[in-house]
Amino acid sequence: MKLFQCTNCKNTVVFENNKCLNCGFKLGYSSYYNKIVSLDPSASSWQVEELDGKTYEYCENYNHKVCNWLVDVSRGRKFCLACTLNRTIPHLLNDDNLEKWKHIEIAKHRLVYQLLRFRLPVVRKTKDAIDGFCFDFLAKDDLPEESKDLKTGHANGVITLLISEADPVVREQIKQQMAERYRTLLGHFRHEVGHYFWDLLIRDNPDVLVEFRNIFGDESQSYADALANHYNNGPKAHWQQSYISKYASSHPWEDWAETWSHYLHLTDVLETAYNFGLSSDPKITAKKNLKMNAGFDPYKVKDFKKIMDTGIPLLFALNSMNRSMGEDDPYPFVISKSVENKLEFIHNLLKGI
Repeated sequence: MKLFQCTNCKNTVVFENNKCLNCGFKLGYSSYYNKIVSLDPSASSWQVEELDGKTYEYCENYNHKVCNWLVDVSRGRKFCLACTLNRTIPHLLNDDNLEKWKHIEIAKHRLVYQLLRFRLPVVRKTKDAIDGFCFDFLAKDDLPEESKDLKTGHANGVITLLISEADPVVREQIKQQMAERYRTLLGHFRHEVGHYFWDLLIRDNPDVLVEFRNIFGDESQSYADALANHYNNGPKAHWQQSYISKYASSHPWEDWAETWSHYLHLTDVLETAYNFGLSSDPKITAKKNLKMNAGFDPYKVKDFKKIMDTGIPLLFALNSMNRSMGEDDPYPFVISKSVENKLEFIHNLLKGI
């Protein structure tokens, strides 16, 4: 994630801030210009010099304290780009629902930020019912009895997320039950949107589909049977040699979505490191080079080797720092050569190589 500053006092602020704690000015984010700007706290709309002098107001969801994105008044919309993707939100008279929705929106806005940085199409279903996508954020208690078994997932551009996933206790319980090494809201979003972009970028592109099958396998095999086999019999033997996670071994579609989400993880971490000017020069001579210099914008780099040569030492350092605080590894995965080839396929696809 990019580092941001208050344009009034130059105080460092984070992506989700809607107020500068140093000078008291309001803060708003422009997805078009990828900027956070300071705003007069006494006004409700602003002519913003840094944004070409256009007049802006907050997204309607600012009223619920879940969004700090700005809307160009001349476009006649009440919601920002990220919030127009919402098809269903939970009942907000329930305070618990509102609190969960806030956490969900933080993760979703970070996802949309990243999709825009990749210059991927972000089109809502109300604008394009065939190729657009949308989000349903659902509480099980609000569902009819016949839908109580609904799960987080993707189908035909509709990404469903059960808001219970925003409860860290529930999320940790599921993580333990499923014997997963990593489970976060942002991870869910990156995984599920990966299914959507498989449909958009690969399904109807014959040449890319052939290459996908050569690397990930034949996705035309029964998805239902593959998942049933995975849950009944466990992951494929020696899955670590070919897959980023146990679940990735269940079916080529899941392998793609898992690997896609990891490519997004890696890119986001590298952008953060780039904005902080991070580099490392370990005090030991290691068999594998642990030196790194994140002095580049990963969204602009075509050389995949540069991504890996910087990303692996960076993730190792990140894990080591967490262990110094008695915390679990934030990236508890091993990237095998097979997984690296899959990541490179995604990299080349996104870079148009």
